Amino acid sequence: MYLVPLLPMYASPVSAAEEQRLVQAINDFRGQPQRCEARTTNISRALALNSSVALPIGFSGNLRDALKASGYQAVIVRTLRLAGAQSADAAFEMLRGRYCGALLDPQYADIGITRQGGDWRVVLAKPLIDESLEDARSAGRALLVQVNAARAKPRMCGKRPFPSARPLSWNTTLETAAQEHSQSMASENYFTHRGFDNDSPADRARAAGYGGRQIGENIAAGQSTASKAMASWLASPGHCANLMNPMFTEVGAAYATATNADYGVYWTMLFGAP
Repeated sequence: MYLVPLLPMYASPVSAAEEQRLVQAINDFRGQPQRCEARTTNISRALALNSSVALPIGFSGNLRDALKASGYQAVIVRTLRLAGAQSADAAFEMLRGRYCGALLDPQYADIGITRQGGDWRVVLAKPLIDESLEDARSAGRALLVQVNAARAKPRMCGKRPFPSARPLSWNTTLETAAQEHSQSMASENYFTHRGFDNDSPADRARAAGYGGRQIGENIAAGQSTASKAMASWLASPGHCANLMNPMFTEVGAAYATATNADYGVYWTMLFGAP
């Protein structure tokens, strides 16, 4: 069993006042255009202090695995180390001088801070699941618009040409079956068309009450928005063929999330023809 150490007794978190002082200095820095590495940067969003992102001073393992063990699924993570900074102000001056590019990077959303004497570890991270992920209704609406936009014109799926196809209509029963499979993949941490109980896409559609004669399924994992999930399907010949299949007339789709699952977010799109 792989164990990831969290904060041991000898490496204490920064005091609340010092922690807030350093975060405020960094966010003030990000909140104004800055000259860094021979270029002028734009304003970046403020970082949120997150204890799940803080790592021990001496930690030397895999950063993403360590954050995942604390319940944080990171898309991007970077750690900054300092030595000899006796205050938050001194730490900020060192960070600004050595790591201005990282401090100003607009991709990061969260920050964790650990201190032991004059040694500091600052961790910057972007979560897989953040405000860019639509709510379930918006994601479904976005996927329906995008799949119909894709079907509206001829397309090559790998080496196979497809003519344009009529638009699909949304089916709530297929949506329910898609939601159940996404939730199963997220909660049980697997990624296959066969369900945890070995059920097939057609089995799940029938169990949800769908009586159609034709069923197809696309799944994706790790994409933080509906648009990214759709892009991954269009780039895959088999998934693209499902999207363009003229036999299908209905579709339902859903996603589910789990912070401790390997991919964090799981997407399912079910196609059908009554």
